[in-house]
Amino acid sequence: MKFRIDKKYIYWGVTAFLVIVASILFYYILFHRSSFSSGISTIIGISMPIIDGFILAYLMTPILNKIESKIIEPLYRKARLPVNAKSGKRIRGLSILVTVILILIVLVEFFGLIIPEVIRSIQSIIFQFPIYINNLNHWALGLMKNNPDLEQTVDEFLVQYSPKLLDYFDTNLLPNINGLVKTLSLSVIGIFKAFWNFIIGFIISIYVLGSKEKFAGQAKKIVYALFDRKTGNEVISTFRFIHGTFIGFIGGKIVDSVIIGIICFICTNIIGTPYAILVSVIIGVTNVIPFFGPWIGGIPSALLVLMVDPLQALYFIILILIIQQFDGNILGPKILGDSTGLSGFWVIFSITIFGGLFGVPGMVVGVPIFAVFYAGVKTIVNRALRKRELPTDLQPYMTVGQIDEQKAFTKYVPVKKKKKKEESSDHEISDSKSK
Repeated sequence: MKFRIDKKYIYWGVTAFLVIVASILFYYILFHRSSFSSGISTIIGISMPIIDGFILAYLMTPILNKIESKIIEPLYRKARLPVNAKSGKRIRGLSILVTVILILIVLVEFFGLIIPEVIRSIQSIIFQFPIYINNLNHWALGLMKNNPDLEQTVDEFLVQYSPKLLDYFDTNLLPNINGLVKTLSLSVIGIFKAFWNFIIGFIISIYVLGSKEKFAGQAKKIVYALFDRKTGNEVISTFRFIHGTFIGFIGGKIVDSVIIGIICFICTNIIGTPYAILVSVIIGVTNVIPFFGPWIGGIPSALLVLMVDPLQALYFIILILIIQQFDGNILGPKILGDSTGLSGFWVIFSITIFGGLFGVPGMVVGVPIFAVFYAGVKTIVNRALRKRELPTDLQPYMTVGQIDEQKAFTKYVPVKKKKKKEESSDHEISDSKSK
């Protein structure tokens, strides 16, 4: 007698095993969060060069595709050289070489122009800091001298909070100076480590670019091995949408921020803002963060200008407000278009949540991540509505009261309650008629 194994018992056994493993993993994460987080951080730290390499390759892919399709391949065809699988490797190698050289030239020229000016500005701030404080002090004293009420308010404030401030310095700040120095030293070490990871990642990105079709093919092979054909097509389509959303938003935001930094530099030079290059770099870099970026860069820049010239600080604040309105209403929509499909509320929501969870990187990538999640939920909801033969447009649901059996929408009309006096008078009229 031949022994046969029923497949359904194997499936049940595998399912039970996975449930037990998931339960143990959930228990470990729930009650040993610190060790789990430290383990994850260690793995991420070790893998950081590889992660940097894939991120750099992902960002360089659009440039590589343009150079390969618009420059290298047409040159091959003009030279009457064959374009086939064998020559494809040479074409890809030349395209990667041109891409890397182009990016390095742009970075060297940009940092060669910006970094010396930024260093000179920082040195000037450090050397002239006592003068700036003295100028600010004279300006504040003159302002209070001309406004006795303001002087009295400031004196009361100083009398009230000066002991607390001195107590904070004595009890909290001074004893923790060693910890502060240690933190700064670790930050410097972290910067050098991040720079080294970036160099290794840049080398890895070249290998990734050389085999990007192979990596994509392997990923699709795994998808079709795990899912049926229909589900596999949906998964690949979803990843294409994620790619389009990310590359459209991140690439557009980088271009937008570069343009805003250049506009800020031109305008600050025109109005005579101190440290024009430094504040323009700050404004351009922080503009990568949606919505909050101009304020994150504008406030410290305004304080820096305030120490040199308070009137120029006022002009600078007005300039930043104008640039922000121009970017939000004209330049940003032209470059980004509707790449995320999110309203202003959801943009603020995603920045707040992801910024709180992951810091500045979360604020940068939070909007496209939430846009993908939002689009997924919208797709599921619309698919369920179509199964019920209901419209997927939002407009009919904004004023709907109920939907009848014929799928017709009726508007909600609030029923007004009659006042008690009117009800009592109605009862009196009905009683008199009955008599």
